[in-house]
Amino acid sequence: MNRSLPWPTEAPAIPLLSMRPILDRIASLARTHQQDVTLIPGVAATEEELAADPPPALEQVLDELGGIELCGMPVLTLLIEDRTDVGPYTLLGKATSFYPLYETPEAAVILTIDDDGAPGVVYGIGEDLALRLAAPDLAGYLERFADALEATLHALALRGDETDAKGDARAEAAEQLMNEHLFAEVVGEDEPEDGEDADAEDDTAGVEVPLQSPAASGLVGLPENALAVADLRDAPLGARVDVIDAEVPGDPLDLRVAWTERGRLVTLRTV
Repeated sequence: MNRSLPWPTEAPAIPLLSMRPILDRIASLARTHQQDVTLIPGVAATEEELAADPPPALEQVLDELGGIELCGMPVLTLLIEDRTDVGPYTLLGKATSFYPLYETPEAAVILTIDDDGAPGVVYGIGEDLALRLAAPDLAGYLERFADALEATLHALALRGDETDAKGDARAEAAEQLMNEHLFAEVVGEDEPEDGEDADAEDDTAGVEVPLQSPAASGLVGLPENALAVADLRDAPLGARVDVIDAEVPGDPLDLRVAWTERGRLVTLRTV
């Protein structure tokens, strides 16, 4: 691969053995549902030079899997060619501090990368730019993704005429189902609008981890120029940090997010 980003290399690669069960499950879903699912081959199965620039810690995983398309739509992308700092990435820090797993113009799912290059937790980011804890690590997110993909494929098989042939109707149904089973929750599209009641049965809906001053937090070793920090080390999945609403000096759009503790400590700092 043509690496151009200065990725840190101190952290070891995620061992393939630990990822084998979930990678095999995803590959099996792709083989069983070839009408709908396209498996993007990993680096080891590709003879062409790849333009992607992933973190070295993902090397063994990316040898096996490059991504998944559902009815022609990218729903899991592990080999990213182009990176951007706009849209859902507006408040994020340097490109080597995160890696996209899924993105639209308004939303994204990212894997956090610590300063030593170690992958951490996975966050979903919606139009409000809030960070929502989607999984404790890459394996956890892939398990969640596989559950949603399997549920989507099962529902497509029950949709009668819409599943008889490929086409716009099938793709629209697949997109709707993946949103229903995964992406809407991960990026916060299923959260109630202001004035609406949250579902009382959902214990994680609306759980907000507050940003507090570094002094009040008692935390040490935070990134330079830290203005506020949110501690998600004990937070449940679905918890969010509303970084755009932080009560700190200056224009929020001039601030940037950084993390430590494998993404569990979210810091808002000046550029």
